[in-house]
Amino acid sequence: MGFLTKVWTALRGVGHEAEDVFIDAQGIRILEQEIRDAKDAQEDAKESLTDVMAEQLKMERQVEVTRKQQAEYDQAIRKLLEQGDEALATETAEKIAEVEMELETEEAVLASYIEQIADLKMTILESDKQVKALEREISIVKSTEAAQKAAQITADRFSGSNSSLQSASDSLKRIKERQQKRKDKMTAARDLAKETNSVDLKDKLVNAGVISSKANGKSVLDRYKSEAQK
Repeated sequence: MGFLTKVWTALRGVGHEAEDVFIDAQGIRILEQEIRDAKDAQEDAKESLTDVMAEQLKMERQVEVTRKQQAEYDQAIRKLLEQGDEALATETAEKIAEVEMELETEEAVLASYIEQIADLKMTILESDKQVKALEREISIVKSTEAAQKAAQITADRFSGSNSSLQSASDSLKRIKERQQKRKDKMTAARDLAKETNSVDLKDKLVNAGVISSKANGKSVLDRYKSEAQK
């Protein structure tokens, strides 16, 4: 495989990786938008639920009224039959049949409302669980992604000979070396100054005739003779 082919293959690999990163990032954004849409739908569903529950309460009151009418007509027809008023009893019976049909319809509607409310509550509950689970998953994925990026940046900066940490360490080492070199120079200068001062003092004493400028055999012999006479 030629050099250019290898380079092209490597670039294609990097391109695919970048494309995957872009798609993944878009996937998270899309999922977050879907969650927002789901929450909006939940709010709509809750509003619909309150509407249906209000209709249920209304129908319950209507059913209660119809049942009272049925009970009143039931008592009335019994009295009419006891009184032998067949004509009015027949008319009342027809009204009772009409009321019973109304009551049957109203109870069916009420049962439908109750069933719808139960289904809506279950749907909202399940949807809420799914949304919260997805939010937790997204939070974990985003936190993991951020942590891994931070770790990668740290690894990139603090590893290898060209890393920032290595460069800082090298700079620190050079600073310490310069400081030690300056310290050594200052020590050497102090030592040299001491030696120079010592030599200057000796010259001054020689010039003053306090000490001889140099020792010789005669002076040493004279010193020994003087000590022997003592």
